[in-house]
Amino acid sequence: MSMSVEAAAQVYREATRAAVKRHWVLYMIEAAILIVAGLAAIIFPVFSSAFFVLMLGWLLIISGVSQAIGLVSARSAPNFWLQLVSVVLAVLVGVLLLRHVGQGMLIISLLLLVYFMIEGVSKIVFALTIRPLKNWFWVLASGVLSVLLSVLLWASMPITALWLIGLLLGVNLISVGAALGYMAMSQRRSETA
Repeated sequence: MSMSVEAAAQVYREATRAAVKRHWVLYMIEAAILIVAGLAAIIFPVFSSAFFVLMLGWLLIISGVSQAIGLVSARSAPNFWLQLVSVVLAVLVGVLLLRHVGQGMLIISLLLLVYFMIEGVSKIVFALTIRPLKNWFWVLASGVLSVLLSVLLWASMPITALWLIGLLLGVNLISVGAALGYMAMSQRRSETA
């Protein structure tokens, strides 16, 4: 069984490599667009944070409406009322995000900071658990840095909320674009070699 899974994985890897080699220019264009968008998000973090919250609001509304359309014919389904609650919440949260972008940025930033804090604490615990292993200290340092950064950002709320989402979005776009560009270039080089 595992041999057939490995064979299928190998076929998939080869097909992906061939597609990247064949369309490397398109991958490079996508990488450039992602990097430029990431730089724009970092240069204009307030705008990109607000844009993110607005897009999230619209996505929730569209999701809720499309789910509601699907529920029209499912009134007798056993979980109809739970689905209806989900629809109402999606539309309500979406409308609230659209009407109160600043509060939406604040709430999402607070959730991100809580996530960073919990992730940092879990890294610290993990580092102390693997302590005899080589380089355990780097995991510990990463966790401590994550906790300190989240506390520092928390202390500067609500100002942090204006730029945090945009900055994180920008860094993510740049890293994805750079990885995509590197992949395309490495496949292009292997083709010419």
